Amino acid sequence: MSAQTSSNTATSRQLARSTLVVMIAFGVAKLISLGQTVIIASVFGIGAEWDAFVTANRIPELIFTLVSGGALAHAFVPIFSGYLAKGDKNSAWTLASHVVNLVFVVTFIISTIVFITAEWWVGTVAAPGFDAQTQAQTVGLMRILLIGTLIFSVSGLVMGILNSHNHFLLPALAPIMFDVGILIGVIFLLPIFGVTGIALGAVFGAMMHLGIQIPGLIHFRAQWKPEITLRDPVLWRVIRLMLPRVAGLGVFSMNFIVMNNIASRLGTGAVSALDWGWRLMQIPQTLIGTAMGTVIFPTLAAFSELGDDDNKRTAMTGALRFILVATIPSAIGLIFVGRPIISLLERGAFDASASELVYSTLRFFALGIIVHSTLEVIARSFYADKDTLTPLWAALVGAGINFVAAFLFTNVGYAQTFGYQTMMLGVFNLPYELDFRRAFGAPSGLALANTIATTVEVGILILILRRRWHGIHEDILATSVIKALFASLVMAGVITVINFGWGMLGFANRGLIFTIAQVIIETGIGALVFFGVAWLIKMEELRLLWNLFRRKVKITPAEVVA
Repeated sequence: MSAQTSSNTATSRQLARSTLVVMIAFGVAKLISLGQTVIIASVFGIGAEWDAFVTANRIPELIFTLVSGGALAHAFVPIFSGYLAKGDKNSAWTLASHVVNLVFVVTFIISTIVFITAEWWVGTVAAPGFDAQTQAQTVGLMRILLIGTLIFSVSGLVMGILNSHNHFLLPALAPIMFDVGILIGVIFLLPIFGVTGIALGAVFGAMMHLGIQIPGLIHFRAQWKPEITLRDPVLWRVIRLMLPRVAGLGVFSMNFIVMNNIASRLGTGAVSALDWGWRLMQIPQTLIGTAMGTVIFPTLAAFSELGDDDNKRTAMTGALRFILVATIPSAIGLIFVGRPIISLLERGAFDASASELVYSTLRFFALGIIVHSTLEVIARSFYADKDTLTPLWAALVGAGINFVAAFLFTNVGYAQTFGYQTMMLGVFNLPYELDFRRAFGAPSGLALANTIATTVEVGILILILRRRWHGIHEDILATSVIKALFASLVMAGVITVINFGWGMLGFANRGLIFTIAQVIIETGIGALVFFGVAWLIKMEELRLLWNLFRRKVKITPAEVVA
């Protein structure tokens, strides 16, 4: 019994430290990305050229996501991890070879077709609202970015292979290399080639994304076999598991293509504003949700393969608790400190209306930090059980809600879908301010639609998982939410007072130094207030997190869900 407890304690500590490694690496990547953002924002603002780049990346990103990114990785890792857990390395590497080879060939074929038909994809699917010049620029950028998609088709699977060995450092460094490549494009190629230089930097970053992980393959003595076969029954098992996930991720990606399509009709800068809001929201979401999901997934898959339901439930619940405790203050904090953060990043590149457009979009995306991060673990809990179909149905429901809400919350929806907006407001004697376009702003309406849809999707999956796993310690999760929300609201109140005082003292809009000081003061004091209140109300997650990193203190599985 003591040996089992010791093993569980070591596992918990290893997960915590692995998560910290991934979070630090992701944090460095995001800092580099912020450096890119400052330069890009100062050059392009929310203009047509950045609209073109954002749109050009949609289809290549979709190909990667469907073929080798999330889809195949989530079907491949549970089976590959199962072989490793049983000590059957030969079967594991045979499967890996078959999957990598097949994925590269399929990606190459699809990318070639898209390369040839790029004008149709841009003009009909992604951005029909762009003018002819912007569409032509988008086509050229898309063709360059497709090269990076080919490289990522292999690199994405390599990340899954290394994570299955519980090695997270090199896969966590890979996004840093990708961002470094883009940064090189921004600094050195942008002055020469314009926005095309950023696309070239992205291809170079994809090469480094793969290259940084090769030493890990050598360390684990990877065995690659140059063969493609469709007679491997395990390969077909991966494909069968993959197909529902492909559809699910396809639905997720199509949501953004639909939003891009709508935004392209809302005037120059709408696509860029949507992208800036999403980029800023992705910083805490990646550091918290993606990091935790990446680390916990191989563990969940291994517990599922071994039939250890208790430890699987404990690991999942513990991951959710820390995600909730971290994302709730992050979401509220980003809403209340969003304006100076945007001002700090754009540094005068946006006029007042552009800044307001980006901030209004960021507010509604920020609300989604919690559910997007939670989805990273909840969905992986199903994939660990080799169930990729249930998340698909939930994603389809969410996509339907997103599609309808995206049209309702913008002028495009009223004018082109219903066509009687003004009449309805008049008939019911409603003021024009009740128009969703005026209430939310066009890109922010799209952000709100995405957040609502994701919330519904997560809610469906939690209810199913709770029933299937005979409980997920929901009372403990509810307590964590209540305490985190209380501490976050106190934090928000303090930030509001600071912000008001900052304006009263005449420090607002005084230049870069004052903006930096405002962000540091508000985030610093806000964080101290949150942790102080959390300590006073005895938020147990803080003590557990501290103890996990102390070698002398043991933590039992019971404590994680206590």
